[in-house]
Amino acid sequence: MKVKGKEEVPRRSPAIGVGSAAAGKDEATIRKDNIDGALLAAGWERVIPYKRGEAVGTAAVEENPTDNGPADYVLYHDGEPLAIVEGKRPSLDPQNVVVQAERYARGMRGTPFSFGEYEVPFVYSTNGVKFWFRDLRRATSRSRQVSGFHTPAALRGMLGHDVAKAERWLRTTPIDHRYLRPYQKAAISSVEGAILRGKRKMMVAMATGTGKTVMATELVHRLLASGMFRRVLFLVDRRALAAQAVGAMAAFEAEPGLKFDRIYEVYSQQFRKEDLDEDAFDPRVLPNEYLTAPKAGRSFVYVSTVQRMRANLFGLEADEEETGDEDDLSDAVRLSIPIDAFDLVIADECHRGYNTMDESRWRAVLDHFDAVRIGLTATPAKHTMAYFEGAVFTYDYERAVREGYLVDYDPVLIESEVRAKGVSLKEGEGVSVVDTTTGEVAFEQLEDEIEFSTSDIERALTVPDSNRKIVREFLKYADEFERERGHFPKTIVFACNDLPHRSHADQLVEILRDECGRGDDFVQKITGNPTVDRPLERIREFRNRPEPAIAVTVDMLTTGVDIPSVEAILFARPVRSRILFEQMLGRGTRKCPDIHKDRFMVFDAVGALELFRNRSSFTAEPPSRPTRPLKDIIEAIDNNQDRKYNVKVLVRRLQRVNKRITREGRDALATFIPDGDIGRFAEHLPEMIERGFVTTMALLKEPRLQAMLEDYPRPPVTFIVANGPEDTVTSKAVFRTHDGRELKPEDYIQAFERFVRENPDHIAAITLLVNNPGQFTPAALEELRAKLAAREENFSEDNLRRAYDHAPTDIISMVRHAALGEELVPTHERVRRGLERVRAGLTLTPQQEQWFVLIEDHLSHNLLITKENFATIPFSRHGAWRKADADFGGNLEPLLKKINEAVIL
Repeated sequence: MKVKGKEEVPRRSPAIGVGSAAAGKDEATIRKDNIDGALLAAGWERVIPYKRGEAVGTAAVEENPTDNGPADYVLYHDGEPLAIVEGKRPSLDPQNVVVQAERYARGMRGTPFSFGEYEVPFVYSTNGVKFWFRDLRRATSRSRQVSGFHTPAALRGMLGHDVAKAERWLRTTPIDHRYLRPYQKAAISSVEGAILRGKRKMMVAMATGTGKTVMATELVHRLLASGMFRRVLFLVDRRALAAQAVGAMAAFEAEPGLKFDRIYEVYSQQFRKEDLDEDAFDPRVLPNEYLTAPKAGRSFVYVSTVQRMRANLFGLEADEEETGDEDDLSDAVRLSIPIDAFDLVIADECHRGYNTMDESRWRAVLDHFDAVRIGLTATPAKHTMAYFEGAVFTYDYERAVREGYLVDYDPVLIESEVRAKGVSLKEGEGVSVVDTTTGEVAFEQLEDEIEFSTSDIERALTVPDSNRKIVREFLKYADEFERERGHFPKTIVFACNDLPHRSHADQLVEILRDECGRGDDFVQKITGNPTVDRPLERIREFRNRPEPAIAVTVDMLTTGVDIPSVEAILFARPVRSRILFEQMLGRGTRKCPDIHKDRFMVFDAVGALELFRNRSSFTAEPPSRPTRPLKDIIEAIDNNQDRKYNVKVLVRRLQRVNKRITREGRDALATFIPDGDIGRFAEHLPEMIERGFVTTMALLKEPRLQAMLEDYPRPPVTFIVANGPEDTVTSKAVFRTHDGRELKPEDYIQAFERFVRENPDHIAAITLLVNNPGQFTPAALEELRAKLAAREENFSEDNLRRAYDHAPTDIISMVRHAALGEELVPTHERVRRGLERVRAGLTLTPQQEQWFVLIEDHLSHNLLITKENFATIPFSRHGAWRKADADFGGNLEPLLKKINEAVIL
């Protein structure tokens, strides 16, 4: 039954504290302390006791009688009972209590509703901390955990939502958008099928560059058009990705002649004009009331960063660790956003969660909303798969390469002794010591030897010679690429950090500009650092213009940014997460027909390719754990939770403080600890806890002491610039096989030569080329190329040239070299020699000489020639086959056969 009710302005649920004292309260007191507050915060105007015959309007009525006993609460809107709430004390889990609320829903009488055996459409069970909800209108519905109560307007909107009509639309409307690729249509079909089966969490795993945003935009279009959902939150994790997503929706033609953002309202966070691509569109900033007071009949899409939405929900918080590449959220404000503000949430790049802090931030935002949640990612991890309850569709990188939608990469390993072994600075060696607070530099001579591990590089120390030599190795290949292709490969360089006064990104920019010698515009830094002017505009320039050709970044370009023209990636920062590694690698996988891109290069100076060579794409690695607050450790000890373990953790934490605290800090601690000797205090702490638990815990719980131990005076952080040490840096190309192995050049050549000699696949073209070259035809040449490239070792002509380090040679020369030991001959030389043998003894007319010039040019690019080639340019411009054959007296066909045989031999 559809009954229109007034719209309510929801209020944010307050934080509900549940301590040990609460466990002893009776249920009535718990309801007053916790559940009543949650109801009022959600917009239920009053919490009142039941009185027979009283008009209640919009209120939560306590102890409402039913035939099956009194319900703890009945939620009325415009006098109609929309939901029943069963409340329990915090010590009880409310999940299994839903059935009790359902019993009361069967026993309600005199309601305007009837859904099978139920007289009320919705039920809740809660202990004031956890909330469970079920829609009783369908027998197949599942109860689910929600983060609070829905607003009155939301329940009224659910009641009027014609889900069956929406389901019929999805089942009967074909997925036939003309711009979608087959796998994108399959992804949409899989998601819609999961929704129709009642799933509320799901994940789509599609390789970077395969068009997740386009697929998601058409998916949202269909889900909105069907009426299945009305309010969509599209979450990303970078402002650049938000701008890119809004632009993609504005450009997507959802219906003939109509862009997506002309059919539906599309909103975003605040952008500057320079953040956006040059294609004109007008991004609209979402009015706050769309979040705080959602209307049931209003349909829209909101694109936001997860960081901004988290700030809107929970307020701003300091990041655990900074790289100098974070988005600015200073204008984000906390809002009272109800759980029903969105009914569909799409989390793009949902793999984000390299540590538990990242993961918990994502989950807190997703879990706040009672919505269907769809995760999009190119790099599914097990913890992500678990949250979204599995992938409903997968389209991986290897398959996309096989089907021609993405390009593969050529790896180049750059080996640096500094990166592999660390640095040892000798006594008396001169170094520059940088004060990272002020930037002041002092030159000092070391009074003792210092060892720096590989993890210290670019954190505590930098070796400029190492960075310069790594850059030079990269440029050797980039310059060769430019000579062959006619343009410099657009390159992303991943730096360790962009922190003040020790920026690795700044150092790389300076070295690259110096070594390239093409001016500042050729190399640009693109990070979220405040020193970078308009970073989203820099991304747009990098995508759309020839310069910059090289972009140095930290995190800003790791995820989702679409720049198809990238042809090289340089890893100059260590990577320990496979998820992050695959995302970074994905910046180069997109095709770019405008520049005839068929592959890209990966330069690895940090051992990332080796580290992740044998790991599954569905990595089992858990997110790293952030540091627990000291207060939580002390509270755990006080409550005897894993006491022995937590005492050890606290001792280690205090010893760490002892190593970092200044004299000023020790003096301040003397108020609580004898002489401020935190090291001695930590050493004796286990014994103190055992002998005087209450006294010791009272000291540890002292708020002023805890504050001092968390925020204690530290000496200035210094950063060493070691100009003395010289690094040894080498590089070598490796060859990626179809089955994911990476072979060194010598191993690749050995595998190829063994394959040719043994010919285990019985390739006829190899047999002809080696044993009967006179019968080798252009068709056999094409068969040879195709079958060699299809081998798991990927014996493509380009790969074999690189392995032999003989760019001008050809597949015929390499196969005969492998089988017969013939020398590797450049293609133009092979053609010249063959034509000389054919011309010997012939007297050519001027017309025949002109044809021989064209034939030689064709052979230099194609090796063999047939009658059919004369129908193509440039032969067709000179009369094609008929004219050529006439000029050779009708004997051109046997002459071509003789030419082909001569070129092969």
